[in-house]
Amino acid sequence: MKTERKQFPWSLAFTLSFPFLIAVLCLPTRSVTAQGSSGGFTKTIGTADGAIDEPRMPFRIGETLTYHVSFAGFSNAATAELSVPEHREILGWRTWHFRASAHTLGPLRYFMTVDDQFDSYADVKTFESRQYETHLSEMGSIENQILHPSSVAQPHRNAIPVVAVLPGTLDPLGTLFELRAVDWRQTSEFRAPVYDGEDLLEVRARLEVPNETVAVDAGNFSATRISLHLYKKDVEVTRESFSLWLAGDPWRTPVLLQAELPMGGVRVELTSSRR
Repeated sequence: MKTERKQFPWSLAFTLSFPFLIAVLCLPTRSVTAQGSSGGFTKTIGTADGAIDEPRMPFRIGETLTYHVSFAGFSNAATAELSVPEHREILGWRTWHFRASAHTLGPLRYFMTVDDQFDSYADVKTFESRQYETHLSEMGSIENQILHPSSVAQPHRNAIPVVAVLPGTLDPLGTLFELRAVDWRQTSEFRAPVYDGEDLLEVRARLEVPNETVAVDAGNFSATRISLHLYKKDVEVTRESFSLWLAGDPWRTPVLLQAELPMGGVRVELTSSRR
């Protein structure tokens, strides 16, 4: 039970937060390699031409996306909200503050009471995780955790305890936002190291279908389908897989996520957006 308990936040964060995956318009992409003792990961990131302090992004402070979640046999299992509350200085780093929250609904709530919130503070230039918070209220248990990931190449700041990770490491929620910078018209695969609070994993996203029609609560959309898989030490975590549809609108809005998890199938549909 202890192992399952620790894995649940990762599953929930990825499943209910994946609607953040929006590709940024017209940003060029390049590949860099994150070096580390484990051999390193290849990471595709969005950058902007020229010497500017902060790359342009397709999201803005105040953006809010709302989703309806179906789980296993429950057609109205949960609601999820994704937002960009602010910019914030964290340990001297300028960061984007990303937030995801999820709440189960009845009748599932009678069996699985979940009121979770995830906060990511990601570097405005690299999306590297500077601080990652999980505030979990699940089945009567409350757990709050604040992590300060730091790569071996970065100095420890202000004597604050940090978690040593590879250069370029993201947190789960920050990963979703960085994937918005991927131009799927030019890129067929994205890879990045991710620290989830327990393990160093690798996420691999692949282009599956460049254009197909999907129907969700918010309407019908022409969308690009992306598959996502998790790896640990180059071995795929086969019990979890995801498919994501990004709309062909100017925001590349994530309109649908379908996931297969140990606890059952999940479908996350866009219901509304505010920017």
